[in-house]
Amino acid sequence: MTLSKQTTYEVEITDVEYLRHGDKPFLAKVFRPKGSGPFPVMIELHGGAWVNGTRENGNAGNEALASNGIIVAALDFRVPPEASYPASLADIHYGIRWAKTQAASWNGITGKIGAMGTSSGAHQAMLLGMRPTDARYSALSMTNGAAAADGSLDCVIMVSPVIDPLGRYHYAKGIRDDIKPPESVGERTVAMHDMYWVTEEAMAEAAPARILDRGEKTELPPTLCLARNYEAAHPRPDLDEFISQYRKAGGQIDVTIFEEEGDGVLRDLSTDVAQRALDQMTAFIRQHVG
Repeated sequence: MTLSKQTTYEVEITDVEYLRHGDKPFLAKVFRPKGSGPFPVMIELHGGAWVNGTRENGNAGNEALASNGIIVAALDFRVPPEASYPASLADIHYGIRWAKTQAASWNGITGKIGAMGTSSGAHQAMLLGMRPTDARYSALSMTNGAAAADGSLDCVIMVSPVIDPLGRYHYAKGIRDDIKPPESVGERTVAMHDMYWVTEEAMAEAAPARILDRGEKTELPPTLCLARNYEAAHPRPDLDEFISQYRKAGGQIDVTIFEEEGDGVLRDLSTDVAQRALDQMTAFIRQHVG
């Protein structure tokens, strides 16, 4: 799906404190199209195996989406060693609610919002989309009369997701029978899983396909998944299993697997893959958020 006669907007970029833990502020980098709007609003979550990365990881892609008329708020959130699972989910859930309260002042569409992420950020976006009322994720109370905002999502976009934490953990350890990792995926990946998840039980508890296979009742927001045919850090059978389970549960998931060789989907915006991905993301957001 491509866009024709795309209006291009100038983009204003600001860093805003959205949350504070003790004396430490957590910032959102907000990419706003300059125009009257109202524009759809998306939360963006960086990757980094739940441990590394910042709100600036996706700057290029977020600015490109904003130039297409989409407000993007890229969040920083707690990561190890500061805090392990589910702390980041609580921060992001708060950020979703916060963004809903800010939408009108950003010239955004009110009452609707989506989330997107890359790698572990994609996993977190999907997990929150499925579990918007989980008490662990919604644990941080809002102030300033914003308590009425909820954490529900109107859509999710996953870019190169690491969708099954336990499956990827066993993959990185080289103990799976169905697929073996390259040398580039190993001890460092295992160490980051251990830092964030602490136990294999937690990895399994928060794996979306396993959640659905267990019969847990979840929300199933419309989802777009974009990935390369081969991604060394993301075992393909796990993604295929999630897609199957999501559709089996009645969820709508649109999937584009790019066959071209390359590293990542949005890493180099000059590529045809990145431009096609941005077109699909823009169209999907407009369809489901406005």
